[in-house]
Amino acid sequence: MSTIHVDVVSAEKAIFSGKAKFVSLPGEAGELGVLPGHTPLITRIQAGAVRIETEDGGEEFVFVAGGILEIQPKCVTVLADTAIRGKDLDEAKAIEAKRRAQETMSNRTSDIDFARAQSEFAIAAAELATIARLRRKR
Repeated sequence: MSTIHVDVVSAEKAIFSGKAKFVSLPGEAGELGVLPGHTPLITRIQAGAVRIETEDGGEEFVFVAGGILEIQPKCVTVLADTAIRGKDLDEAKAIEAKRRAQETMSNRTSDIDFARAQSEFAIAAAELATIARLRRKR
């Protein structure tokens, strides 16, 4: 079976680099699935899980908090605002971030504070959804 090279990077470091049979991730307009030979594409991505089916049949999960996706026929590059390996996700920290965002939204002092809190809430909710998805896979 053919493969595609996948790189997932954040501003801090490279999170994943390797060959994959399939990649799925949350695109701006919905879930995207990428196979080798995919039509070239550049799009924004939303907060959520990047699922990588590796060359050997295993799976890697990476949580991204948004960013840019570039697809070329033989290469997929995810440039994430924030990227965390699935095994490194901290549920307690995500729950606390979600709680703080909810509190800020209910006690907002400006539209800017509310918009920032909404964004933080969405990221924390996506991180918790990724954690739940990983639990189901185990």
